[in-house]
Order: sequence, then C-alpha cells, then structure tokens
Amino acid sequence: MENQDGQGAPIELKDLSATPEEQWRHLRSFLGLGPTDLDAMTQTVEVLMRRGPEFVAGAYDYLLHFPETAAILGWEQGADPAHLAERRRFFTIWLARVIGLDLSDDLARYLFKAGKYHAAHGPRRIHVPEIYVTGAISLAQASFASYLAAEITDASLVARALTGWNKLLTMHLHLMTAGYRAARALDEGALDVTVALFGRMRELTGREQMTVRVAESGRAGQVLRKFFDYYPEARGEVFDALWEDGYRLDESGTPWLTTHRVYRARRDWNIRLNGRNVEYVGGLAAPISQGDEVSIFPPGR
Repeated sequence: MENQDGQGAPIELKDLSATPEEQWRHLRSFLGLGPTDLDAMTQTVEVLMRRGPEFVAGAYDYLLHFPETAAILGWEQGADPAHLAERRRFFTIWLARVIGLDLSDDLARYLFKAGKYHAAHGPRRIHVPEIYVTGAISLAQASFASYLAAEITDASLVARALTGWNKLLTMHLHLMTAGYRAARALDEGALDVTVALFGRMRELTGREQMTVRVAESGRAGQVLRKFFDYYPEARGEVFDALWEDGYRLDESGTPWLTTHRVYRARRDWNIRLNGRNVEYVGGLAAPISQGDEVSIFPPGR
C-alpha cells in the first residue's frame, strides 16, 4: 500500500507495553511510596543489613529442600557448588539494592532483565515458573517482617517500615513479572521467525539475530511487537513516540476521549521482510510463514 507521495504507508506499532522505567514510576506513584515510607524504612536498614547473610543462605536452603524448586534447579541430589555460589551472588546484589533503597530507572531495567532470566532466557536457560517468582517475593516480605519484629521494640516503626517495604517489593515483583511475560511471549507460537539486527541494534541487544515465535496466522506486526516488548530499550532508536486521540464508550454509552501511544518508524530506518521493505509487502498485516526473516537496518543501509 502506498500513500499519495508514492511511499509505503508508515509502520506504526500500537499496544506496546510501557517501558520498564515507565511502569516503575507509575507503580510507585500509584502505591504512594513517598518520604514517610522511606523515612521508616531507613530506620530499619541496619537490622536488615545485619541479617542479610542469613537471609541469602536461608533462601537457597529453602529452594533446595522444596522438591519442586530443587527439581527446577537440577538440585535433586544436592546443590551444585558453582551454581549455588552464582545464584547467591546474584541474590546478594539484588538484596543490596533493595536495602539500599535504590529507586533508579536502572534498577527497573535490571529487574525486567531478571524476569527474562527466570523465563529461561538467562545463561543457564532455567525456566522458573511464575508462581515461584511471586512466591520468592512473598517469602522476602515474610523474612523482613520476622527480622524487624524480632529486633525492634517500637511496634509503630515496624508497622510503618513494613508498609514501605511491602510497596517496594511489590514494585520489584511487577517489574520481574513484566520481563518474565515478555520473554514467555517471545517463545509462544508455532512459527519460527528470525529477526536479524544491524548497526546500533546489535549494540543495544548484544546479539546479531534472534528467534521470535508467532502463531500460524501470525503477521509482521506481531513479530515486531514481541521483539520491541522484549527489548523496550531499542524503541527509541527506531521509532518516534506519538500520541493518538480516540474515543471509547462507558457503560452508559457516553463517549470519552482517550489517548494512545503510537510508535512510528522513522523514515531513515529500514524494516524488511525476507529482504523486501515491509511497507510494500503489506506492512504490519503482512502474513508470516515458517522460516521468514525480519531485518532491522539503521540509516544508510
């Protein structure tokens, strides 16, 4: 399809998930994690730091002795020392950032990536079912409550601090779940499509190509949505973010003005399907077949 200038219709992606940073800030605002919470949490940091080694060791002892998680980690006959040490280091870094009250956008991206690792997209390709990701945060909340109740006599302070820690750990859980689901979505579908990357895209993703799976009735737009939900940090290179007005009807049938974010591909980027500019082969609605390749080229290619 061409527009009046003879060019293909611009590629516009809708319904992409909010970026990790956007979700992080929005949830913090919704939960109201503010100065009062942070003040109470700060007063309990020393206790949590002191109990940190106990917490890390106890977490993996628990996973080792719970049959389902031991099997997931391949520890039915006992923990592999190197694997255990690796996981404890990762967990210790996470705990330090929690107790350090890290509220940065960088942490949001870190948690999103951790979620992808739990969905078998990490170096060891171990899939940890989502129920255990959720459960691990609940166990952390329980441990925090136990430590503070045992060492702090001011019940009011403990209650206020736990309110804040619960909000913060909920934010952590949400970001990990978002990354987990983006990774799982990438692997769902009957058709394998290769996404080939060039230039700056290789720097951002750390890879030259990857496989995206879509349903048998899949379209090019689904491949791109899955890819850019998995790598939200790459959107800013390829797209301009715009806002589009629309209307929806409430329960009484009254129309309400709504706005939706649209990601429009810049003209100097080239997205191809099997070597042809996707704008001229059906755009986002172009059908996908097994073994197809979607290529994303930077300006000048």
